[in-house]
Amino acid sequence: MTASTANTASLEALRRCHFAVDLGAARTRVYVKGAGLVVDQPSAAAVNTRTGALIAVGDFAEKMTGRTPGYIRVVRPVSGGTVVDIEMAQRMLRHLLGDRVRRALRRKPRLRAAVCTPHDADPLSQRAAIETLVGLGARRVELVDTLIAAAVGCGLPVEQPEATMIMVCGAHATQVAVLSLGSIVTAVRVPVGGEAVDHAIVQLLRHQHELVLPSQSVRPLQLALSGNGLTPQGPSSTEIHGRDVATGLARSVRVDTATVRNAIQTPLTAVLDGIGKVLRDCPPDLVADLADRGIMMVGGSALLPGFDQMLRQATGMPVHIAERPDVCAVQGLGSMLEGRVEPLVLHPTTAGSDSHADSD
Repeated sequence: MTASTANTASLEALRRCHFAVDLGAARTRVYVKGAGLVVDQPSAAAVNTRTGALIAVGDFAEKMTGRTPGYIRVVRPVSGGTVVDIEMAQRMLRHLLGDRVRRALRRKPRLRAAVCTPHDADPLSQRAAIETLVGLGARRVELVDTLIAAAVGCGLPVEQPEATMIMVCGAHATQVAVLSLGSIVTAVRVPVGGEAVDHAIVQLLRHQHELVLPSQSVRPLQLALSGNGLTPQGPSSTEIHGRDVATGLARSVRVDTATVRNAIQTPLTAVLDGIGKVLRDCPPDLVADLADRGIMMVGGSALLPGFDQMLRQATGMPVHIAERPDVCAVQGLGSMLEGRVEPLVLHPTTAGSDSHADSD
């Protein structure tokens, strides 16, 4: 099994894979070779606790969160990029893929799959990801580091002898890395993601305004901060609808956006500390490359309004958001499956070969 970096050998193995899965804490995405992205749904499943039957998966299960009778429970089989319930993850994936895609995959001789794993995934987490896909019929599973997959997916020249910095902003964690010659030079995983920001806002509204938000309405609150959300240029206040803690009745409050910015500053500071650590551990020549090239942001939480501006001000480096930041990792896996990626790592005995020597 390939584990941490997609090297030349595993790139060949990836070209033989038939489908790839990005099991994220918030969303599950599946890429099928020749068909493209076939699944992009929330990582949620609704279960009847009396019978154990699966009632809904994906978008429909997500909509049911907080709205179900007592005997229906919405579960999330993936937490922090790690499969915590293998059997439920398999059932969820089977339903998300649908009969037609599953039949097409079953017809493949020696079905092979690829899956993204977080940068510092321990052997148990890797084993859980492998077993999840083996349960879907995969005879062999290749592991690809999320950072490498995301860098390939957003078009960074990872195979070149120059530094590129990528920041994967997930729901549970933020991963920051400097890549060069197709490998990770230095990386850090900060256990703070979009959900920590959501939680900070929920706590603020509960303590200061005695307002409970419906479980679905935190994202619209962030959108209400508008494009300059995390910067003082944004709107001065925004109206939020929720439920009164004491009476249980519906109520609206007008919230000062400056206090919202202060509330989410703590989790975001942890991300800035992670960026600082990666830069401190990076060789000086590569840091010089990064001063011009900057940071590429990918992942669903990269779209947090004004997050990129805040990073620009804090680091003094250019900050770019990928064109479709939420699907970069699975698109990168897809590019590897389809054979659109040149070997990322030079083989020690062919370091001077023409194919790479003439790349300048």
